[in-house]
Amino acid sequence: MDALADEGFIVLGGPLKNYPKHRTLLIFDAPDQETVRARMAADPWIRDGTLRILDVYGWEILLGTLKR
Repeated sequence: MDALADEGFIVLGGPLKNYPKHRTLLIFDAPDQETVRARMAADPWIRDGTLRILDVYGWEILLGTLKR
């Protein structure tokens, strides 16, 4: 996860508060969901079951900007 964040693939991430189960939101800088799924499939947290992808959504940012 740290390496993916360091290279800018994961832009933001962290646990969701006040959620009855452990859930994390990750914001990726990727052209499509296939890229996200492929890159994440190689991550140790996915391979060992620490993290599991439930959904991947595209996002059109209309307000604000992400600083890079």
